[in-house]
Amino acid sequence: MSHIVFDKVGRSFTRGGETFEALHDIDLEVRDREFVAVVGPSGCGKTTLLRMVAGLEFPSRGSVRVDDREITGPGPDRAVVFQAFALFPWKTVADNIAFGLRCKGMAAPERQERIARYLELMGLTGYEKAYPHQLSGGMQQRVAIARSYALDPDVLLMDEPFGALDAQTRVVMQEELIRISRANPRTVLFITHAVEEAVYLADRVVVMSRRPGAIREIVDVRAVREREGWAGFERIEEVMDQPSFVHLRSHVWKLLREAVPEERKSA
Repeated sequence: MSHIVFDKVGRSFTRGGETFEALHDIDLEVRDREFVAVVGPSGCGKTTLLRMVAGLEFPSRGSVRVDDREITGPGPDRAVVFQAFALFPWKTVADNIAFGLRCKGMAAPERQERIARYLELMGLTGYEKAYPHQLSGGMQQRVAIARSYALDPDVLLMDEPFGALDAQTRVVMQEELIRISRANPRTVLFITHAVEEAVYLADRVVVMSRRPGAIREIVDVRAVREREGWAGFERIEEVMDQPSFVHLRSHVWKLLREAVPEERKSA
């Protein structure tokens, strides 16, 4: 398994002849098999952090490493799940899951075994021959997650994966992700705007400041979860009823409110 390290990472962009700083001195380690969620105001650089780990963008200063290897581009050790389902519409569920496995040259018997395993894990057994347009949004995202897990990546990168879902389906998918993470743990970097989602899912929540994005505070959810006895809960309503969950959620919200520019507060 793997850990992610951001070492004094900065990122600047130039647009229209003007340079602005998007990220400033990010120091962060996502430990082996740890689930870390990142929240922050729009434009604070959350997705840029994830894209750096994916090898799709690079820091202007500092370094981003996985297992002490500096990232120079995409790699099979990292899989990404985006908000858009990004499925091949002309391929069946099974063929969508199989796509990366075929690219890796996996033999057919092993490929079929792995597809069957993740179909069952994601509750998709019986939908092998269905096409994406025949599935609900939640089921399409299950296929996207199954495709990523089937590659057996060391690191799973998730960028607002439930953002396009309706509220009820989003809750179901959050509970599914908890179940899958316990059955098949990975090192996860999860980007979200939803505070409750971050506190419910993550071991730690990284709260970002507004641009230039910097780490305002890292909230240790796992320690509270284990101390207060809700580590084994899967149903989101059970977790949200816990006073300690309410306290953590309120604390993260307070940090985010303090990150909002004064002109927006008074608008």
